[in-house]
Amino acid sequence: MILTIDIGNTNIVIGCFLDNWLLFHERFGTSQKATSLEYAAIFRETFELHNIQISHITGGIISSVVPSVTNTVKTAVEKYTNTKMLVVGPGLRSGVKLAVDNPAQLGSDLVVGAVAGVQDYPVPQIIIDMGTATTVSVIDRNKAFIGKMILPGVAVSLDALISRTSQLPEISLDPPKRLIGSNTVDSIKSGVLYGNAGAIDGLIDRIEEELGEECTIVATGGLSGVIAPLCRHKMYLEENLLLRGLLLIYQKNV
Repeated sequence: MILTIDIGNTNIVIGCFLDNWLLFHERFGTSQKATSLEYAAIFRETFELHNIQISHITGGIISSVVPSVTNTVKTAVEKYTNTKMLVVGPGLRSGVKLAVDNPAQLGSDLVVGAVAGVQDYPVPQIIIDMGTATTVSVIDRNKAFIGKMILPGVAVSLDALISRTSQLPEISLDPPKRLIGSNTVDSIKSGVLYGNAGAIDGLIDRIEEELGEECTIVATGGLSGVIAPLCRHKMYLEENLLLRGLLLIYQKNV
Protein backbone atom coordinates (compact mmCIF):
# COMPACT_ATOMS: atom_id res chain seq x y z
CA MET A 1 0.00 0.00 0.00
CA ILE A 2 1.19 3.51 -0.83
CA LEU A 3 0.37 6.43 1.48
CA THR A 4 -0.21 9.83 -0.21
CA ILE A 5 -0.32 13.10 1.75
CA ASP A 6 -1.18 16.56 0.46
CA ILE A 7 -0.41 19.33 2.98
CA GLY A 8 -2.34 22.53 2.25
CA ASN A 9 -2.61 25.80 4.10
CA THR A 10 -5.96 24.88 5.64
CA ASN A 11 -6.22 21.09 5.41
CA ILE A 12 -4.11 17.98 5.11
CA VAL A 13 -5.58 15.32 2.84
CA ILE A 14 -4.36 11.74 3.06
CA GLY A 15 -5.14 8.67 1.00
CA CYS A 16 -3.97 5.10 0.79
CA PHE A 17 -3.64 3.23 -2.52
CA LEU A 18 -3.55 -0.49 -3.15
CA ASP A 19 -2.08 -0.72 -6.65
CA ASN A 20 -4.09 2.06 -8.38
CA TRP A 21 -7.17 1.75 -6.19
CA LEU A 22 -7.81 4.46 -3.58
CA LEU A 23 -8.86 2.62 -0.43
CA PHE A 24 -9.79 5.76 1.53
CA HIS A 25 -9.18 9.46 1.83
CA GLU A 26 -9.55 11.75 4.82
CA ARG A 27 -9.13 15.45 5.53
CA PHE A 28 -8.05 17.16 8.76
CA GLY A 29 -6.84 20.62 9.72
CA THR A 30 -3.28 21.83 9.14
CA SER A 31 -1.66 22.96 12.39
CA GLN A 32 1.78 24.56 12.43
CA LYS A 33 1.91 24.07 16.20
CA ALA A 34 1.23 20.32 16.21
CA THR A 35 4.16 18.03 17.06
CA SER A 36 5.17 14.91 15.17
CA LEU A 37 3.64 12.86 18.00
CA GLU A 38 0.31 14.64 17.61
CA TYR A 39 0.30 14.05 13.88
CA ALA A 40 1.29 10.41 14.43
CA ALA A 41 -1.75 10.01 16.67
CA ILE A 42 -4.00 11.38 13.91
CA PHE A 43 -2.56 8.95 11.38
CA ARG A 44 -2.92 6.04 13.80
CA GLU A 45 -6.58 6.85 14.43
CA THR A 46 -7.23 7.26 10.70
CA PHE A 47 -5.67 3.91 9.83
CA GLU A 48 -7.58 2.19 12.61
CA LEU A 49 -10.82 3.78 11.44
CA HIS A 50 -10.32 2.28 7.97
CA ASN A 51 -8.90 -1.06 9.20
CA ILE A 52 -5.52 -0.44 7.57
CA GLN A 53 -2.62 -2.47 8.97
CA ILE A 54 0.51 -0.35 9.38
CA SER A 55 2.67 -3.24 8.26
CA HIS A 56 0.96 -3.14 4.85
CA ILE A 57 2.26 0.40 4.12
CA THR A 58 5.26 -0.07 1.82
CA GLY A 59 5.95 3.52 0.78
CA GLY A 60 4.60 7.03 0.62
CA ILE A 61 4.90 10.51 -0.79
CA ILE A 62 4.15 14.04 0.46
CA SER A 63 3.27 17.25 -1.33
CA SER A 64 3.30 20.40 0.79
CA VAL A 65 2.84 24.16 0.48
CA VAL A 66 3.51 24.64 4.21
CA PRO A 67 7.28 24.13 4.71
CA SER A 68 7.06 24.46 8.50
CA VAL A 69 4.76 21.42 8.63
CA THR A 70 6.42 19.23 6.00
CA ASN A 71 9.19 17.74 8.11
CA THR A 72 6.92 17.36 11.14
CA VAL A 73 4.46 15.24 9.15
CA LYS A 74 7.26 13.35 7.37
CA THR A 75 8.89 12.48 10.70
CA ALA A 76 5.55 11.41 12.19
CA VAL A 77 4.71 9.08 9.31
CA GLU A 78 8.19 7.58 9.00
CA LYS A 79 8.35 6.80 12.71
CA TYR A 80 4.86 5.38 12.83
CA THR A 81 4.99 3.30 9.62
CA ASN A 82 8.74 2.63 9.54
CA THR A 83 8.58 3.60 5.85
CA LYS A 84 10.57 6.21 3.94
CA MET A 85 8.47 9.08 2.56
CA LEU A 86 9.31 10.94 -0.64
CA VAL A 87 8.69 14.71 -0.76
CA VAL A 88 7.68 16.36 -4.03
CA GLY A 89 10.29 18.90 -5.09
CA PRO A 90 13.56 19.26 -7.01
CA GLY A 91 15.10 15.87 -7.69
CA LEU A 92 11.85 13.97 -8.20
CA ARG A 93 10.68 13.17 -11.72
CA SER A 94 7.16 14.35 -12.54
CA GLY A 95 6.95 13.85 -16.30
CA VAL A 96 5.45 17.32 -16.83
CA LYS A 97 7.42 20.06 -18.57
CA LEU A 98 7.37 23.29 -16.54
CA ALA A 99 7.47 26.13 -19.08
CA VAL A 100 7.42 28.95 -16.50
CA ASP A 101 9.93 31.63 -15.51
CA ASN A 102 11.11 29.91 -12.33
CA PRO A 103 10.01 26.27 -11.94
CA ALA A 104 11.49 26.15 -8.43
CA GLN A 105 8.89 28.68 -7.26
CA LEU A 106 5.95 26.67 -8.57
CA GLY A 107 3.90 25.14 -5.76
CA SER A 108 4.29 21.38 -5.53
CA ASP A 109 0.51 20.99 -5.37
CA LEU A 110 0.19 22.55 -8.83
CA VAL A 111 2.77 20.17 -10.25
CA VAL A 112 1.03 17.19 -8.67
CA GLY A 113 -2.35 18.25 -10.03
CA ALA A 114 -0.88 18.72 -13.51
CA VAL A 115 0.62 15.22 -13.45
CA ALA A 116 -2.77 13.64 -12.78
CA GLY A 117 -4.59 15.98 -15.14
CA VAL A 118 -2.31 15.24 -18.10
CA GLN A 119 -2.53 11.51 -17.38
CA ASP A 120 -6.32 11.35 -17.23
CA TYR A 121 -7.71 14.12 -19.48
CA PRO A 122 -7.15 15.63 -22.95
CA VAL A 123 -5.00 18.74 -23.41
CA PRO A 124 -4.97 21.71 -23.58
CA GLN A 125 -6.28 21.77 -20.08
CA ILE A 126 -7.23 24.12 -17.29
CA ILE A 127 -7.04 22.81 -13.72
CA ILE A 128 -8.89 24.80 -11.06
CA ASP A 129 -7.94 24.01 -7.46
CA MET A 130 -10.38 25.60 -5.02
CA GLY A 131 -8.79 25.69 -1.61
CA THR A 132 -7.51 28.49 0.64
CA ALA A 133 -6.58 30.18 -2.62
CA THR A 134 -8.17 29.39 -5.95
CA THR A 135 -5.45 28.51 -8.44
CA VAL A 136 -6.06 28.23 -12.17
CA SER A 137 -3.33 26.23 -13.93
CA VAL A 138 -2.91 26.01 -17.69
CA ILE A 139 -1.40 23.06 -19.57
CA ASP A 140 -0.94 23.55 -23.31
CA ARG A 141 -1.44 21.08 -26.16
CA ASN A 142 2.18 19.91 -25.76
CA LYS A 143 1.47 18.90 -22.15
CA ALA A 144 3.60 21.74 -20.79
CA PHE A 145 2.60 23.70 -17.70
CA ILE A 146 2.72 27.26 -19.08
CA GLY A 147 1.39 29.33 -16.19
CA LYS A 148 -1.30 30.00 -13.63
CA MET A 149 -3.55 32.56 -11.99
CA ILE A 150 -4.15 32.91 -8.25
CA LEU A 151 -7.15 34.57 -6.63
CA PRO A 152 -8.49 34.58 -3.06
CA GLY A 153 -10.35 31.42 -2.18
CA VAL A 154 -14.06 31.37 -1.39
CA ALA A 155 -13.61 30.94 2.36
CA VAL A 156 -10.89 33.62 2.48
CA SER A 157 -13.14 36.11 0.70
CA LEU A 158 -16.05 35.34 3.01
CA ASP A 159 -13.92 35.58 6.15
CA ALA A 160 -12.48 38.92 5.02
CA LEU A 161 -15.95 40.31 4.38
CA ILE A 162 -17.34 39.20 7.73
CA SER A 163 -14.29 40.23 9.77
CA ARG A 164 -14.43 43.79 8.40
CA THR A 165 -18.17 44.26 8.82
CA SER A 166 -19.56 44.53 12.32
CA GLN A 167 -23.16 43.49 11.71
CA LEU A 168 -22.70 40.52 9.35
CA PRO A 169 -23.37 37.04 10.80
CA GLU A 170 -21.33 33.88 10.24
CA ILE A 171 -22.31 32.39 6.88
CA SER A 172 -22.31 28.77 5.72
CA LEU A 173 -21.30 27.93 2.16
CA ASP A 174 -24.38 26.02 1.06
CA PRO A 175 -25.85 27.58 -2.12
CA PRO A 176 -28.72 30.08 -1.72
CA LYS A 177 -32.17 29.19 -3.02
CA ARG A 178 -32.11 32.06 -5.52
CA LEU A 179 -29.48 34.13 -7.28
CA ILE A 180 -31.03 37.40 -6.11
CA GLY A 181 -30.98 37.24 -2.34
CA SER A 182 -33.99 38.59 -0.44
CA ASN A 183 -32.17 38.71 2.93
CA THR A 184 -28.65 39.49 4.13
CA VAL A 185 -27.49 35.90 4.55
CA ASP A 186 -28.68 34.74 1.13
CA SER A 187 -27.34 37.92 -0.47
CA ILE A 188 -23.85 37.23 0.89
CA LYS A 189 -24.00 33.57 -0.12
CA SER A 190 -25.09 34.51 -3.63
CA GLY A 191 -22.43 37.19 -3.99
CA VAL A 192 -19.57 35.03 -2.74
CA LEU A 193 -20.53 31.77 -4.45
CA TYR A 194 -21.86 33.04 -7.76
CA GLY A 195 -19.22 35.78 -7.77
CA ASN A 196 -16.44 33.20 -7.58
CA ALA A 197 -18.15 31.00 -10.16
CA GLY A 198 -18.45 34.00 -12.49
CA ALA A 199 -14.80 34.89 -11.97
CA ILE A 200 -13.75 31.35 -12.87
CA ASP A 201 -15.97 31.33 -15.96
CA GLY A 202 -14.48 34.65 -17.02
CA LEU A 203 -10.91 33.42 -16.58
CA ILE A 204 -11.65 30.29 -18.60
CA ASP A 205 -13.03 32.42 -21.44
CA ARG A 206 -9.94 34.62 -21.46
CA ILE A 207 -7.52 31.67 -21.29
CA GLU A 208 -9.21 29.94 -24.22
CA GLU A 209 -9.16 33.21 -26.15
CA GLU A 210 -5.43 33.62 -25.55
CA LEU A 211 -4.68 30.00 -26.47
CA GLY A 212 -7.00 30.12 -29.46
CA GLU A 213 -8.65 26.80 -28.64
CA GLU A 214 -11.04 25.16 -26.19
CA CYS A 215 -9.65 23.47 -23.10
CA THR A 216 -10.62 20.55 -20.93
CA ILE A 217 -11.62 21.94 -17.52
CA VAL A 218 -10.82 19.96 -14.37
CA ALA A 219 -11.93 21.16 -10.92
CA THR A 220 -10.52 19.94 -7.63
CA GLY A 221 -9.98 21.14 -4.06
CA GLY A 222 -12.08 21.26 -0.92
CA LEU A 223 -14.63 23.77 -2.26
CA SER A 224 -14.85 22.52 -5.83
CA GLY A 225 -18.02 20.58 -5.08
CA VAL A 226 -19.70 23.85 -4.07
CA ILE A 227 -18.46 26.17 -6.82
CA ALA A 228 -18.09 23.94 -9.90
CA PRO A 229 -21.84 23.21 -10.21
CA LEU A 230 -22.48 26.98 -10.31
CA CYS A 231 -20.08 27.56 -13.22
CA ARG A 232 -21.37 27.67 -16.78
CA HIS A 233 -18.45 25.78 -18.31
CA LYS A 234 -18.46 21.99 -18.34
CA MET A 235 -16.03 20.72 -15.73
CA TYR A 236 -14.75 17.34 -14.62
CA LEU A 237 -14.98 17.29 -10.83
CA GLU A 238 -12.01 15.37 -9.37
CA GLU A 239 -11.97 15.49 -5.61
CA ASN A 240 -8.87 13.29 -5.35
CA LEU A 241 -6.85 14.68 -8.26
CA LEU A 242 -3.83 15.51 -6.10
CA LEU A 243 -3.78 12.14 -4.37
CA ARG A 244 -3.84 10.48 -7.79
CA GLY A 245 -1.02 12.76 -8.96
CA LEU A 246 1.05 11.88 -5.90
CA LEU A 247 0.70 8.19 -6.65
CA LEU A 248 1.80 8.74 -10.26
CA ILE A 249 4.87 10.69 -9.14
CA TYR A 250 5.72 8.01 -6.59
CA GLN A 251 5.53 5.35 -9.29
CA LYS A 252 7.88 7.38 -11.51
CA ASN A 253 10.52 7.58 -8.76
CA VAL A 254 10.73 4.08 -7.29
